[in-house]
Amino acid sequence: MTAPVVATAGSPDPQAPLVILLHGRGSHEREILGLAQYLPPGFAYAAVRAPIAEGAGYAWFANRGIGRPLPESLRSHLDWFRTWLDTTAPVGRPVVLAGFSGGAAFAGGLILDDPQRYAGAAILYGTLPFDAGVPTTPARLSGLPVLVAQGDHDTVIPRELLDRTWAYLRSESGARTTARRDPAGHGLTAPVIEALATWLNTLPAGAHPGGGEAAS
Repeated sequence: MTAPVVATAGSPDPQAPLVILLHGRGSHEREILGLAQYLPPGFAYAAVRAPIAEGAGYAWFANRGIGRPLPESLRSHLDWFRTWLDTTAPVGRPVVLAGFSGGAAFAGGLILDDPQRYAGAAILYGTLPFDAGVPTTPARLSGLPVLVAQGDHDTVIPRELLDRTWAYLRSESGARTTARRDPAGHGLTAPVIEALATWLNTLPAGAHPGGGEAAS
């Protein structure tokens, strides 16, 4: 596979903390890049195009049903992403993932595969990739800042997977989880985008522009 198509916004500083925006299934990088205008300045933002063409957009992995990646497809594309990431943001530069829907599942796969590589992850209106070849053992994400947001009326992601994600991130993973559920369907609402912006501003020193302690 070739290197991904990437759209960027925010700080041009190559050392600035990098927030990687991962779009949903059937979408593309330009659509999710629009989030950057509502997020804190000082970060660099990179929206990555998923590798599989699907309809008018792209997908992160082949699946056996909504929210259920095929392990071999997920593995292949996690490795593809890491090849790009390790060139773009060498170890030492803070990297935060923010994924919506299918992009949330892909972000979840990345942090479960290598939790130490990331400074945080936002799992927005999606599921972790359970039973897909990445570990979901207790304390796997110990100490990692995670934001999980779900809609009470989401009829796209199976409720069983949403509930399993919610329980794992809040009670089993060991992550420093900020969790919210809103009376919404499957889509990013203004309150969730505001919550994402607030969460980014509360990341620990080293993952926050300026390198000092973030506001609480």
